Amino acid sequence: MLKTDLRKKYIQKRKALSVDEALLLSEKIRESFLNYFKPLAGEKIHIFTPIEKFREINTQSFIEAFLEAGIRVFVPKVVDDHLISVEIFPNTEFETSSWGISEPVSNVDSGEYHFDYVITPLLYCDQNGNRVGYGKGFYDGFFQSISAASKKIGVNYFNPDEKIDDVWEHDIPLDYLVTPTEVLSFFSGVE
Repeated sequence: MLKTDLRKKYIQKRKALSVDEALLLSEKIRESFLNYFKPLAGEKIHIFTPIEKFREINTQSFIEAFLEAGIRVFVPKVVDDHLISVEIFPNTEFETSSWGISEPVSNVDSGEYHFDYVITPLLYCDQNGNRVGYGKGFYDGFFQSISAASKKIGVNYFNPDEKIDDVWEHDIPLDYLVTPTEVLSFFSGVE
């Protein structure tokens, strides 16, 4: 299927989820991530904050668990049409952007380029790790700017049942996908 068709289809599938269903599935995804990857204190995780109106995976409990475990947490923020990475702490102040995303008030880019894990938002991911987002290309640009050793991990409510037919030359695939029922590896690099 084409990305535009998959985008429409999976936006509708998300809308069909109740708030409670989305929260339950998000918690299952968090548990799967923690059990599979077992992140450690001092590691660096870049993780998105969700757009609630789009029923994105609720990552707030991920962030709280990471901070409690002494993991360094970074979140994306769009500044001047560019995605930066802001390190957050338990006392970080947040504000809601025009997109409805809770973002740090700070516009200071951390300058980090090596993360142990980059937890990535998406609408759909196929069996080759190719992803469909909202079509703005922020994460493809971000992936190009970080260390190739950073594990790129998508999180999604749905399993990869359909192939993306219009993968582009500059699309960067994920290394893993975490769903409520499994963790899939597309990783082809050296661990």
